[in-house]
Amino acid sequence: MVDYTAKVQDELIYWKRKMTRRPGLIERTSKKAQTKVNGLIPEKVHKALTESIKSMVKATLVGSNVTTKKQQAIGLSLYERDELFKEKLAIFRKTAVIEGAGTGAGGIMLGLADFPLLLSIKMKFLFEAAAVYGFDTNEYEERLFILHVFQLAFSSETTRKETLHIIENWELQKQLIADMDWQDFQQEYRDHIDLVKMFQLIPGFGAIVGAFANYNLLDQLGETAMNAYRLRLLQ
Repeated sequence: MVDYTAKVQDELIYWKRKMTRRPGLIERTSKKAQTKVNGLIPEKVHKALTESIKSMVKATLVGSNVTTKKQQAIGLSLYERDELFKEKLAIFRKTAVIEGAGTGAGGIMLGLADFPLLLSIKMKFLFEAAAVYGFDTNEYEERLFILHVFQLAFSSETTRKETLHIIENWELQKQLIADMDWQDFQQEYRDHIDLVKMFQLIPGFGAIVGAFANYNLLDQLGETAMNAYRLRLLQ
């Protein structure tokens, strides 16, 4: 166990460097273009999108909490928790791939349905992750932590650094945070997935893009969640 803990600590160092490194040229160019486009969208539209996604996420949080089996990993070592987590990730990743291929094959109409469906899969997965690592999602602060893990996985460089700092210092930070900045939350998430999801709206070709994109998005979320909870346990 000592050897495994040392291995995890090394992996956490590498992961934190990865999360804080400067984005590549494509990511920077894409972010600038998205920022310019967002500046052309009227403020009332931004507010409507914020409220829509806020309601969608909160509804998903309630549903996921109700259906998640609590205390499913009592007494497990960190290694055993990590292995159980990987098993659950494989299941949710497969579900996301099937969902992405199905909605992508349907073109624009079904492609639009992908957003809430994939969001619910991601949130349910994070609740399962919390249970695996021994955190009780009946507590409001744990649901707030889940939202920060989600934001860490799908955000730009600046927000990613800020969110990583919050997660690294959660016991202190949770006392200072009453709620999420929902406009920032929805904007970061949309900017992160907009480009790849546009290609998913193309009939036929969209099925391939949808499956591939969802696989990678769940992988990204899985890596972020596992290391965020490892940080808390090792602290």
